[in-house]
Amino acid sequence: MNKSIGFDLVFSTYDSLGPRKYVLTIFIFFVYSVSTLANIFIMLVIYLESSLHKPMYIFLFNLLCSGLLGSSAVWPKVLSNLLTDLHTSSYEGCLLQVYLLSIYTVCTYFTLTVMAYDRYISICKPLQYHNIMNPSKIKIWLMLSNLIPVFSVAGQIYLTSRIPLCSHTLNKLFCDNLSVINISCSTSSFSLLSNVYGLLIIVCLSVLPTFLIVLSYVKILSVSLKVSENSQSKALGTCIPHLIIFINFSIATFFSVIYNRLTVIMPIEMNVFISFQVTLLPPLLHPVIYGVRTKEIRKCTFKITQRLYASTNCYYTSKLKVPKIFAISGSL
Repeated sequence: MNKSIGFDLVFSTYDSLGPRKYVLTIFIFFVYSVSTLANIFIMLVIYLESSLHKPMYIFLFNLLCSGLLGSSAVWPKVLSNLLTDLHTSSYEGCLLQVYLLSIYTVCTYFTLTVMAYDRYISICKPLQYHNIMNPSKIKIWLMLSNLIPVFSVAGQIYLTSRIPLCSHTLNKLFCDNLSVINISCSTSSFSLLSNVYGLLIIVCLSVLPTFLIVLSYVKILSVSLKVSENSQSKALGTCIPHLIIFINFSIATFFSVIYNRLTVIMPIEMNVFISFQVTLLPPLLHPVIYGVRTKEIRKCTFKITQRLYASTNCYYTSKLKVPKIFAISGSL
């Protein structure tokens, strides 16, 4: 049995921030609030507008959900630690945070892979698109994108939870799997198993999806070069938002993995920067990039905004009734 259960873990990074923690608190609160509201708004737009009930936007809805999960698993706790002198987390709470954060990462890669496949079929096999991307196939892709991360990460968390800890101090803003493994007793067989299993997840659920996405875009590029300039611009218009998000998320994840595996202690600024790149900025970029770059979402957003304005205007107009005294004087 793991004797670490019931202990609290201490985050030493907060003590090194000094007065900078106030600026950091304002920045995190602002970005997290804007990100959450933007994600929820785009999700409502997709849900309310029947014209957006297409595979690409359904997968985008799933991507926004995973982004909300990842940011909400981390930043409310970080804000709480910044605003108080209590920079701790229960071991169970730490494992839950690791679990949700890992699901977010794996689910994002799976969803981006399915979105790349959707773009590939749409551009390279347009006549077969509706047969291939039918409602039953979409449900299967969505189930795989969510269930595979949930169950595969559960195995990782089980192995990590069995590791006896030789320290209770994390040099991080929040919990991640490698940080917990790094403070474990090196003689533990579960520590080695968890490390190997983590590498297997990275290869199978991150590297392989990356390869499939790159392969999809190589095919798309080869087909696009053979068509007219107008068709090329349309193809690029639908692919650019996905490419921007994929490249940004892959670079952030890559540096995060490398950083977490370094044995040397890095500057506090690097620690904070890597934390932002993985879980704070990507969920903000998803709704912003798709909201700005996607014409259909822009049109539907404008339409919904007009409806809200019209309904609000009608509500207040109905409340502004003419007083009876004026009605009587007007009839005289």
